[in-house]
Amino acid sequence: SGKVAALAVKPGTPIETVYPYLPKLGMVLVMTVEPGFGGQSFMADMMPKIVKLREECKRRNIEMDIQVDGGIYLTNVESPIAAGANVIVAGSSVFNAEDMRIAIKELREN
Repeated sequence: SGKVAALAVKPGTPIETVYPYLPKLGMVLVMTVEPGFGGQSFMADMMPKIVKLREECKRRNIEMDIQVDGGIYLTNVESPIAAGANVIVAGSSVFNAEDMRIAIKELREN
């Protein structure tokens, strides 16, 4: 049906927890805030999780989408991308923008 399995990892969960499941997954979501509500501050200390996950996927030759969600704004979107994320969730930064189309365009250009 074109669906893929995915797992989400909260900030307090070690990224190694998902390693046994990697061959069965199409995506891992690394939360960069504590799940529960929008508008929280981005946790830059989650970037090593993304780096480790991307390295583990490369080591195993697994093609994997790595998604980040939480506190993503134009001012910090480059950090998860540089760490290895390729799917970005930007809720508050888009929905609270004066012009959502411009906010999305600017995020995509980075």
